Amino acid sequence: MKHHVALSGFMAAGKSTLGRKLAREMRCAFFDTDRLIAREHGAIADIFGTEGEPAFRRYERETIAGLLEKPEASVIALGGGAVTEPQTRALLHDRAYTIFVRVSPERALSRMRASRQRRPLLGQRPTLADVKRLYEARLPDYADADFTVEGDAKDAAVLANVLGWLRAQRFARD
Repeated sequence: MKHHVALSGFMAAGKSTLGRKLAREMRCAFFDTDRLIAREHGAIADIFGTEGEPAFRRYERETIAGLLEKPEASVIALGGGAVTEPQTRALLHDRAYTIFVRVSPERALSRMRASRQRRPLLGQRPTLADVKRLYEARLPDYADADFTVEGDAKDAAVLANVLGWLRAQRFARD
């Protein structure tokens, strides 16, 4: 039985914001894998710079596996590339409802530019072409989710759509 909800999607899709709201509505714990990894191993940009992406993906997979072992229901905001790893994706499909928070590349870039957070795979000044290239490469993995929600909509509508779907799965608490 699946006890967790995992939010996947591109960088700056709003997974953490949605995840906090969803967990509050469902009265369960919320976890942001990027924050957990940074707390345990240091800044994500530093991990990419010194240890490389494979080390980061290993930390990510270990963090997600640990969260999925918890018996209590939770909402987990995944990093943008988490589902690109087959082992991680398999873990998620076995133990969590996966929800793809879909935003347009244009919206993602706009949000990234407004953020102070550095995105190691896109560099200091990502272009729309860079975002589209990486987004399109990841899209098949994102699309493998149990449910897709349009993240470009208003926050309340996104939350309502996810809650409605989870209730239909007999997961969300009223």
